[in-house]
Amino acid sequence: MDGFDEEAFKKFFPSSFGKQESSIDVDSQINRSKRAEVTVPKPAEKDEAQELIAPATTESEKRQQEPKSSDDDSDNDSDDDSDDEDEFPVSHEMVLSTHERAVTTMTLDPSGARLITGSTDCNLKLHDFASMTPSTIRAFKSVDPSIKKGSASQDTHSIHHVAFNPLSPSHVLVVSATAQPRILSRDGETLTEFAKGDMYLRDLNNTKGHIAEATSGVWCPSDYNLCATAGSDSTVRIWDANVGRSQKEVIMHKSRVAGSAGRTKMTAVAWGSPKQGGSNILLTAALDGSLTMWSGNGPFTRPSGEVRDAHTRDTWTSGLDISADGRLVISRGGDDTIKLWDTRKFKTPITTVTHTSTSARFPTSNIQFSPSSANVIVGSETGHLHILNPATLKPELVTPVTPGSPLITVLWHEKLNQILTGSANAETHVLYNPTMSTKGAALVMSKAPKRRHLDDNATLTTDLTSGLSGDSVVVGSNGVPQYTSATWSARHPNVGLTASGRSRDPRRPHVPAATPFGKSTPDEKHVRESIPLSSMRDEDPREALLKYAEKAEKDPIFTRAYKETQPNAIYADISDEDEEKGPEKKKPRR
Repeated sequence: MDGFDEEAFKKFFPSSFGKQESSIDVDSQINRSKRAEVTVPKPAEKDEAQELIAPATTESEKRQQEPKSSDDDSDNDSDDDSDDEDEFPVSHEMVLSTHERAVTTMTLDPSGARLITGSTDCNLKLHDFASMTPSTIRAFKSVDPSIKKGSASQDTHSIHHVAFNPLSPSHVLVVSATAQPRILSRDGETLTEFAKGDMYLRDLNNTKGHIAEATSGVWCPSDYNLCATAGSDSTVRIWDANVGRSQKEVIMHKSRVAGSAGRTKMTAVAWGSPKQGGSNILLTAALDGSLTMWSGNGPFTRPSGEVRDAHTRDTWTSGLDISADGRLVISRGGDDTIKLWDTRKFKTPITTVTHTSTSARFPTSNIQFSPSSANVIVGSETGHLHILNPATLKPELVTPVTPGSPLITVLWHEKLNQILTGSANAETHVLYNPTMSTKGAALVMSKAPKRRHLDDNATLTTDLTSGLSGDSVVVGSNGVPQYTSATWSARHPNVGLTASGRSRDPRRPHVPAATPFGKSTPDEKHVRESIPLSSMRDEDPREALLKYAEKAEKDPIFTRAYKETQPNAIYADISDEDEEKGPEKKKPRR
């Protein structure tokens, strides 16, 4: 054949039958998650550097003060930006919008497979990276830990702290705005609910639990059965995760502030253990501005170190963390300062810098060492992520995450090498680098998007229950059936339901979906022919009885024996005059 194009023919017709799988371009898909702006512009960097003022001048600052040519400056700036992008996993991001309000806390299990986030909307959101795809980034379960099964009380409380057990990932510590912290399973089921203390007892060592709202919590790094919670009742209580009826130890903080009666609110608690080996350290922060250090192995009768004026009094010290070697402590106070402490000389801070605090609005704002303690990460009021040098607390990288919305909580996972942030705009951002990060968001973005069926789009389909039911069919004037439009809830049957078909609201009972066969009516002709007297259900009972009146009079069944002897009724004759007069009226009695 002249002019026959064999190559075009092969492209038009498939080489084999069946389902054809198309390859996914992973690189282009990951590039779509690349962040447009990793570092802030130079003027903004100067502003941030002016906010973070250290007392000493480093060698890098001295080099920056030396005069350089403009060409050298431009080259160095570009090199610094590229080095920052390569050094820290912040080049790409994945956004999770699963909450309705500010994200206040988050935790990842040691393997990095499951993420749990808490919010002021009183819910915990459970996410599995293995089940996510770029088109299905969502939580697979929502849990309100304050609601008890079988209880009539439906009070809900915001989530202050949530943490996986680093030694036993099947247990999760949850501290909400109540006096009773809880231990949940990794699937959100309540395992242990700690007891509430008697508020009428003066000696808090004799109460079985907190008598006021718990503010923070932490797991023991060496014993998977122990955890500690800090409360507004001026105590830190150490619990056995398997026993909820009473705490194991009580640490009573005695405030020296005049007029406080020796009590103050505990704002933060941290429990660290050196990875190289050594004794544990338990740190607490209080509203009176004090920092207290205890031996993590006990006894808890006397602190090993205490700083009474670590931060300004009556300011909320929300962030507290211990380095991996157990020698450094970082604290973020409500007095707009970040301070670095040495546990061996726990009297004065090593370094102090100024940093705007968000603890006034969000008391759970934290600060954290990186897994290797080579950096410190913290969020800002402007929505920027600050990666600081732990020696000088100078910013090594300032990157915008949610500009204009405060960054509340941060987390740097060691195994995934990814940074997670929670913001006041209810968004959770997972920052990663495809070459440096493993699993987590990098795994999700490298997957093929979930194949969508046409019926998944509610705007392009019709609800079959409305189209097949006889109640929804309206016959027009021309005799042609016209189907009425389905309601909004019928066209969106999965809105408000979980993947298993259960209602997202735990207080609403589960209503099974109605099928077309449940609404259809059986064949009337078949019922009328096969079931005796089935037509009587559509008749008027009075008319059904009256049609037998003539037959009952001619051939009575029950009164046939009295037919001949039955007397005839004789009525008195009434004249026309009597009818006009009517019946005699009864005379009134006088």
